[in-house]
Amino acid sequence: GAREISFAAMAATAAVIAIFLPVAFMEGIIGKYFMQFGVTISLAVFLSLVESLTITPMRCAEFVHQGHRTTRLGKAFEAFMERLRVSYDKWLRVSVRHPWKVLVSSMLFVVLSFFSIKFLKKELSPTQDQSSFIARLVFPVGTALSYADKQSKTAEEWLQSRSEIDKVYSSVGGFGGGAGDSNITMMFITMKPRGERGLDPASGRELSQQEFMQIVRTELSKIPDTRPILMDLSQRGFSGGRGYPIEFSLLGSDWDKLAKYTKEFSQAMTDSGLMVDVDSSFQEGMPEIQVRPERLTSAYHGVRISQIGTTVNALIAGVKAGEYPQGGHRYDIKVKLEEEKDRLKEISSLLIGNSRGNLVPMTSVVKQEQTKSLQSISRMNRQRAISIYANLKPGASQQDAMAMIEAKAREILEPGYMISQGGSSKTFKESFQSLIFALVLGLVIAYMVLASQFNSFIDPVAILMALPFSFSGAFFALLITGQSLNMFSMIGLLLLMGIVKKNSILLIEFTNTVRDRGTPAAVDALIEACPVRLRPILMTSVATISAAIPSAMARGEGSETMRPMAICLIGGVIVSTALTLFVVPAVYLLLDRFRKRDVMREKTKQAFANVGDEALGH
Repeated sequence: GAREISFAAMAATAAVIAIFLPVAFMEGIIGKYFMQFGVTISLAVFLSLVESLTITPMRCAEFVHQGHRTTRLGKAFEAFMERLRVSYDKWLRVSVRHPWKVLVSSMLFVVLSFFSIKFLKKELSPTQDQSSFIARLVFPVGTALSYADKQSKTAEEWLQSRSEIDKVYSSVGGFGGGAGDSNITMMFITMKPRGERGLDPASGRELSQQEFMQIVRTELSKIPDTRPILMDLSQRGFSGGRGYPIEFSLLGSDWDKLAKYTKEFSQAMTDSGLMVDVDSSFQEGMPEIQVRPERLTSAYHGVRISQIGTTVNALIAGVKAGEYPQGGHRYDIKVKLEEEKDRLKEISSLLIGNSRGNLVPMTSVVKQEQTKSLQSISRMNRQRAISIYANLKPGASQQDAMAMIEAKAREILEPGYMISQGGSSKTFKESFQSLIFALVLGLVIAYMVLASQFNSFIDPVAILMALPFSFSGAFFALLITGQSLNMFSMIGLLLLMGIVKKNSILLIEFTNTVRDRGTPAAVDALIEACPVRLRPILMTSVATISAAIPSAMARGEGSETMRPMAICLIGGVIVSTALTLFVVPAVYLLLDRFRKRDVMREKTKQAFANVGDEALGH
């Protein structure tokens, strides 16, 4: 028994390891995740093969005994398996009589399942309930720190009144350390663990973090002059930037046009219904008083330009008039004009001493106006750039949002202006490209490995027919359960490519063995071999599904990342197992006409016999 199954076990193990070889060529953050996963799986599968060929036969010799089951449950199970085998035998005979119908209908099913991808939400990583998030309160540009502090306290009081909140830490003025951040407050909000948050008065149940963030977004926006922008911390860590699911930059030469495009993009993103919390690095509206000296008029009045700057500086920042010692230190003495609320009026009332000892009104030698200016000008790749950020609306697809942005860019941007994806958006795009590359390369390597093991170019084609069915099952499972196609479900797809081929290998390898034993006809060999392999196929498939069920049903912390992978595994194994039992024999039968198995087998046997005779003769 160990010798009979050893080739199939080695072929299945080599095929699994071959799938994970292309992972080494994947780039970006997702490549790091896949690399660690691939190394772990490959080593585990290799050690499992060693164990199955050495220790398992030894255990079976001690614990597995011949004879029929005697318990009622055992007899019932054996009767069920026998009925299942008889039923499978009957339907197998039907499928091998109509192989083309089986193949065409299965391909239609695969094509239909791939259309379901259109309805799947696609994102880099699913949102997780980590019981913490950040609220960025943005006030009008030029807001004083005292007013920002007052409005922030109002937000803190509302948050502390909620039973879901554990702690709130606020930093009024942001973390930039400059006057330009006085209109920003960063709030770090920690929620109580799930099960301790209490019931929401409106819904009468405990809220998840994402549901509570929706309420926070609505309530804080009711505070006057306050625009809340929330950040889910579970979306950070996979990319640079601020960590929003949607991040991109507008690049170009003309700042005014970039500002115009920014407003159009922001409005379109809000109106799309896919994104919320739309924000940008473009902060216009900072009040600025511009004082422009009239050089010719100043010369007529005997006023130097430096005197104008010194006088204005005395009003705004004060001038050092001296210093005094105290306690071993020297302290500056600054003289500053009394402040009024209207700075423009203050500057107009200033008098400047000229070279002849007279006082000249400031308005006689300067022109002044109050305008709105930018807080900062940023650049990227030697071009002026404005970054735009947004969160996804609950239930929205990250790919749909990015597609909408790219379509808007093609519609409104002039030549010389472009968008550059960044942060999580860029990582998401790179991840899907890397996944397609890994899947295609893994398929090629798996074919090469199987071809070398089976010494055939035909058998690997029949074996790899199980792969499309596994993807079909995974996509349907994700769609039915409402899960997204993300980085972790991608890992599930890659794992499926490795494990579902074992069913095909068991069928094809034993069919070849039966034919070598004296049943040359492919139809007869399939009808004899496949029912025998039904039981081990079901055993391994049920074991795989059973192991994935706890992760698929998990509801604890971090379960959002495990669930898509487990659901992919369950759906893919179920569909692949059910279809492989019928489609693979049909494909094997159709491909059998392209080889001269009988002739080649006899030639191979004769060649080995001749080599043996020569060895014995010598």
